[in-house]
Amino acid sequence: MSDVAADTPSALTDEAILERFTVSKNVPGSARTLGFRLLAVSQADRRVEVAFEPRLEQVGNPMGHVQGGYVCAMLDECMSVAGLITSGMTCVVPTLEMKTSFLRPTLPGPLRAVGWVVKWGRTVCFSEGELYDPQGRLLAKASATAIPTPFAKFKT
Repeated sequence: MSDVAADTPSALTDEAILERFTVSKNVPGSARTLGFRLLAVSQADRRVEVAFEPRLEQVGNPMGHVQGGYVCAMLDECMSVAGLITSGMTCVVPTLEMKTSFLRPTLPGPLRAVGWVVKWGRTVCFSEGELYDPQGRLLAKASATAIPTPFAKFKT
């Protein structure tokens, strides 16, 4: 007999979380605009890897680069998903403050981001993220402070 009560939900595996994101019909418009696709999850490392594919006609600036606000949005999305994963899929992680450093121009097309939780506390979460081009060059880095909020308490 197991020590876990029958009505206690079992913890989700990394693969189960990845599958949830893959089949979800409830994808936010911002994530669709950015071409969001979750690639990898590591609950043990509190880390996610995400693919983005922004299109010039939707997010481009006059120079043909991805406008900086969309670069921030990609990093924010990646860090927020890392927080969601860290919470065991029980909390949203609204960003209170975010700092982004732009290291190279970001071109539209396939991109990869990595986000991780640095510190998870009772009332605050610190996370970091990095955005890379297809050649593996670092384009931008961000750090954020957020408030983990259980789904049941979150109100829009």
